[in-house]
Amino acid sequence: MADLDPPFGLLAELTYACPLQCAYCSNPLNLDDYRDELSTSEWQRVLTEARELGVLQLHLSGGEPLQRHDLVDIVRTAAGLGCYTNLITSALGLSPRRAEQLREAGLDHVQISVQADDASLSDRIAVTPSFERKLAAARLVKELGWPLTLNVVLHRGNLDRIARIVDLAERLAADRVELANTQYYGWALLNRDALLPSREQVERAEAVAREARERLRGRMDVVYVLPDYHERYPKPCMGGWGRRQLTVAPNGDVLPCPTAHALPLPRANVREHSLAWVWEESPLFQRFRGTGWMPDPCRGCARRDVDFGGCRCQAFLLTGDAARTDPVCHLSPDHDLVTAAVHTAGERPAAGDRLVPRPHPHREHAKR
Repeated sequence: MADLDPPFGLLAELTYACPLQCAYCSNPLNLDDYRDELSTSEWQRVLTEARELGVLQLHLSGGEPLQRHDLVDIVRTAAGLGCYTNLITSALGLSPRRAEQLREAGLDHVQISVQADDASLSDRIAVTPSFERKLAAARLVKELGWPLTLNVVLHRGNLDRIARIVDLAERLAADRVELANTQYYGWALLNRDALLPSREQVERAEAVAREARERLRGRMDVVYVLPDYHERYPKPCMGGWGRRQLTVAPNGDVLPCPTAHALPLPRANVREHSLAWVWEESPLFQRFRGTGWMPDPCRGCARRDVDFGGCRCQAFLLTGDAARTDPVCHLSPDHDLVTAAVHTAGERPAAGDRLVPRPHPHREHAKR
């Protein structure tokens, strides 16, 4: 495996417990499979192995990582290993005391999710009164000297408010705002008919994002992630399957991307194998690594080393076969599955009450 680069980043999904019930959540539908969360010492061992493997960036996520009572200990371990640490959070539970503890433990960056620019809409999307607490937490992050990223998942219900969302990020003095259109996995796929925007909405939003990026250059980074279903070519899966990133789920499953739990592939778990073995030798990580596995039209495509056939999870969820060309690609034999969904999105009235909210995971999922 001499030609295999080490992973650059690790997404540590500490728990799937979460105070929000967002209808676009990409976490697994079968939450009961993740009850047996890794303990503090198990996570500390995983982080040690990750650093030895070459990981430099650690992203702490979930669910809601603040529901782990050992989060400070996990951050302290990661910082001691020399990892850059980023907390991805709803910010519910980020009290001044907890924030001070995390700063002292060595946390480097905070990324707060915001559902909209308006309290009423934001709370309705989150199915939880949370907007004002998010704003207070964002201000606290800046007061403590952390870089602040606001992350907004975009969909039919908030895409037309993108200019106001950028204004909110400016008022909060965010260093970066990520405007990421919904990716259709997990609960988002279940709710796709209500979430998928029309082509006209996407074009308007893209123009607003482009203007904001230019206007705020040098003051705030504006990142706009186009929705897959409106692209001609698919995005490369995590920069390529098993090339630069890996994810560890709350129960210790190691995945090439956060949604690969949906695929019918052999499991790889840190309770059974070292992280190095999983990365270098496991059948899971070998399955779609590189380009040798590709069918036509990917096999003969000049873009095969650019997008790596697209998303394996998307291919499986739309066609039932993870090895097929991602249907987002206009060259895919299954592209009509995507065009039909986009066409229908342009004919529907505005979404709202049809969303199926993600249920609250059992609170006992979160380790103490």
